[in-house]
Amino acid sequence: MKAFRTSLILLLAAAAYLGLALAVENSYHQLILTLVLIWASFGLSWNMLSGYTGLVSFGHASFFGLGAYATVLAQIHFGLSPWVMIPVSGVIGALAGLLIGLPTFRLRGHYFALSMLAYPLALLYIFEWLGLQEVTFPMKREDPAWFMQFSDPRIYTAIALAMLLLFIQITRHVERTRFGMGLIAIKQNEAAAEAAGIDTLRLKLKAIALSGAIAGATGAFYAVVLLVVTPISVFGMLVSAQALTVAMFGGVGTVWGPIIGAAILIPLGEILHAELGSRFPGIQGVILGVAIVVVILVAPEGIFWKARDSWRKRSKGLAAGPAIPRTAGPGSFAGAGPAPLARRELSDEIILDVQSLSRSFGGLKAVQDVSFKVRKGMVLGIIGPNGAGKTTLFNVLNGFLRPDAGRVIVNGVDMAGRKPHALCAAGVGRTFQVMRPFMRLTVAQNVKVGAYVKARTEPEAESFAARAIAQLGLSDCAARLASTLTTKELRLMELARALAGQPRLLLLDETLAGLGQSEIDDVIAGIRSLSAAGITIVIIEHTMQAMVRLVDEFVVLDHGEVLVVGQPQAITRDKRVIEAYLGKKWSARNA
Repeated sequence: MKAFRTSLILLLAAAAYLGLALAVENSYHQLILTLVLIWASFGLSWNMLSGYTGLVSFGHASFFGLGAYATVLAQIHFGLSPWVMIPVSGVIGALAGLLIGLPTFRLRGHYFALSMLAYPLALLYIFEWLGLQEVTFPMKREDPAWFMQFSDPRIYTAIALAMLLLFIQITRHVERTRFGMGLIAIKQNEAAAEAAGIDTLRLKLKAIALSGAIAGATGAFYAVVLLVVTPISVFGMLVSAQALTVAMFGGVGTVWGPIIGAAILIPLGEILHAELGSRFPGIQGVILGVAIVVVILVAPEGIFWKARDSWRKRSKGLAAGPAIPRTAGPGSFAGAGPAPLARRELSDEIILDVQSLSRSFGGLKAVQDVSFKVRKGMVLGIIGPNGAGKTTLFNVLNGFLRPDAGRVIVNGVDMAGRKPHALCAAGVGRTFQVMRPFMRLTVAQNVKVGAYVKARTEPEAESFAARAIAQLGLSDCAARLASTLTTKELRLMELARALAGQPRLLLLDETLAGLGQSEIDDVIAGIRSLSAAGITIVIIEHTMQAMVRLVDEFVVLDHGEVLVVGQPQAITRDKRVIEAYLGKKWSARNA
């Protein structure tokens, strides 16, 4: 119903815009109406990569310019029509995206942004060196419509509108698929997305290819409208800046952002350029710069998100209101107060076999020759003083770090050095010491991201997610945004997200951190429910009072090495553990 309503609004807005274009007679105003649509399309292209993945691109002019030059040169040398070259330019843009993305996605943050800037600058100098400083479309007296040479400029506006509607539909489709959900997860927290089973490199390559395709096709049509192509007009810094600015100003990561930004900034910039350009050269660049400053100060994610969040805050009180209280029920652990774990008979099947694992950082040996086995259904606790190598060990087990030596055998297969998403697909789930929720997604959406690694269809993913949410007592807040949850609810949600991927082994990194005593009891009850369901658990935790009630066996690390392995009662009385980690006061209090 919501999708139908959005489509109806979109069609009505398009009809109104087309009606305005048909009513306008001034050719310059008509050109502005066309440019608004072109830059909105280009903004959607930038948004497809940077808006949804969070990887800011300063180099989208590369795809735009390649599409423009391909179209004009194809007509000059081969007599090909723009009707043919616009989709071909889309293919060229997609291929360029893949060629650029493969090396550049190795970088992060501002390094990625700056490296993207290098590509259009290089292409600008290459095309100038080739002597293509100014290339004009040849006039076609015969069959001009086939070469998109119309005497009525309103036809260009209609074509630009049709292209924009197509790109909007592509973007909306992406938003509704697991591809789009995966991109949003990457933007919110790439490490968590990878740990949830998302092949982040593959999704980013798909995103830059689709982004490049939209940019290439848009650049091709832009060249047709202007009739002349120069390196600076299609590869210049202002071109990439326009795409970035209209998307950031209107709202990143949403289909409406680039449209809002283009509708406001392009007419403003063009009119000021026409009126003041002779006295103030570069006035359009000034407008873009001012727009970026304003949006950073007032609405860092853009007008759309600012307006939406304000509306939700006023109408529903979600964004600033307190957490919704939950009463104890079939899926709730409130007041559970777990008793000490009774010793259990465990299976002899080995789920995880760590053999002589080592990892160094320069001269620092963070993990040294660590070996242990985890049997099916076991809850294994890894403890040790700060700096003992616990989290490094987890990052090696989970694929975020490659071991220098050793084996990580999961269900009989050596997975040492495999990527986190591959380990997740093999049945290894992971939570983090510092919580990594996808804040702008609901609880149900967060958990559904974790289900994609095993679910083949959307209904199956929703079923896996609903089951995990119910098992961890989060059904009452499934529709709430993750940004509104309490610390305990966030911890349980991360457990649910890991559980939705149907793991056989869960790695829990300080899941009890930041919780009060009653909240610790609730989360322990949740972990026990997972163990009772047959999931093997390895947990790092500093809260020893809770750990001795939870685990079947301890592995104690000190200076990256295994100090001792044993059951809780034996470990808490071991003199080496007391000296290295627990201390005599803890031992006296808990004797």
